[in-house]
Amino acid sequence: MVAEAEKLTEAIVELNEQKAYQLAEEMLNSGVDPVDIFSACKKGMTKVGELFEQKEYFLSELIMAGGLFKGIMEIVKPKLKESSDKFMGKVLIGTVEGDIHDIGKNIVVSVLEANGYDVIDLGVDVPPAKFVEAIKEHNPQVVGLSGLLTEAIGPRKETVDAIKDAGLRDKVKVIIGGGVVDEEISDYVGADGWANDVATGQRIIDKWVGEADA
Repeated sequence: MVAEAEKLTEAIVELNEQKAYQLAEEMLNSGVDPVDIFSACKKGMTKVGELFEQKEYFLSELIMAGGLFKGIMEIVKPKLKESSDKFMGKVLIGTVEGDIHDIGKNIVVSVLEANGYDVIDLGVDVPPAKFVEAIKEHNPQVVGLSGLLTEAIGPRKETVDAIKDAGLRDKVKVIIGGGVVDEEISDYVGADGWANDVATGQRIIDKWVGEADA
């Protein structure tokens, strides 16, 4: 199925809607993990973004690719492994201030929702104060700070510091995710954990929520 995933990535880059939808449905019907389908789509969107930055693609192509990606997500989401009607927990997530990338975040939101989590998605370019306000309003168990850029490291730390200054740090677990994350960065920003893929992130969140409920 690796070949099919590569073909799906290529179809998205080529903006071939018919082929992309067909491949996604064929992969679902053959039992491919929906997360792997999301990953193939993400690779395609990353390449489209690179072509846009290189001025080989224009805004119209970027918008078209985004619509294609969202369409495939809607097909795949219902097929994600469901935890029946069990409520797992509440997660607050957003892309930190100064970063507007949301593909990875959107995949995480879809996977968590399909597995029984109530997810509050704050969107992109979210300032620290908005995270603090949302924690007070929604009382999540976990806060996810997403960011693709290296420049997102500073805003992640500022957000964790703001949560701490508000007296809320001991009430939530903080996980960071995105393009530039590792143990050293996690320690620097003051997070409880990190993940650079959705499967790892979900396992960490499942563990935290399970421990809290134990």
